[in-house]
Amino acid sequence: MMAVSRSDLLAWLNELLQLNYTKIEQCGTGGAYCQILDSIYGDLPMARVKMNAKHEYEFVANFKVMQNVFKAKKIDKPIPIEKLVKCKMQDNLEFLQWMKRFWDSNYGGQGYDAVGRRRGAPAEPPATIAPLSTGARSASAVLGTPISGHRAGSTQPNEAMQALQTQLREMSTHMEGLEKERDFYFAKLRDIEILVQQQTETLENQGKEDDNLKEIQKILYSTEDGFEVPENAPVDEEETF
Repeated sequence: MMAVSRSDLLAWLNELLQLNYTKIEQCGTGGAYCQILDSIYGDLPMARVKMNAKHEYEFVANFKVMQNVFKAKKIDKPIPIEKLVKCKMQDNLEFLQWMKRFWDSNYGGQGYDAVGRRRGAPAEPPATIAPLSTGARSASAVLGTPISGHRAGSTQPNEAMQALQTQLREMSTHMEGLEKERDFYFAKLRDIEILVQQQTETLENQGKEDDNLKEIQKILYSTEDGFEVPENAPVDEEETF
């Protein structure tokens, strides 16, 4: 079967899901892939899918939902999560082409309320790549100094601005490392949570309980001072993490 072009894929995706995606790599958040499946089966737990995900650990959580659906529907297709969440065009193009072929073969032609199924979640394209100059613009705005490193009316370079820009670059690199480490451990905790949930549901269906599983869930969902959910914040009963 001939591969579908990028422009045709985006047009199909935006029409089916009522989205405004402009790049294939924006599918790397996982939300659109999940909703393509939901348009076929109509029973995907969309409350657990973050359509406006901004962080890699949220992308991973979306793909875990999708992975569970693949398992439940016996879809024999590996999901290269580690590649897709990096939001690279080629990886997501290949996977979206497969998803389109799968949809063509399995969609029954029934109507699909995409906006209603995602409970009106924003359809704005996810910003998967942060602008590089944001930090510099912010620093300039705060200090009242042009980005060029020269004060207005002066020909001498602004050494303080140059030092600040160097510090910002170092902090950005350090933050990137911390985010990767956070995402790594979050993914492991998420895998444990899903495994515990599945085992707990299996036991409940059998009329049994496991105290050890309850203790594990207690640890997973415990909070510390400063990390509690605000009392007046809306809580989705079906959503985890």
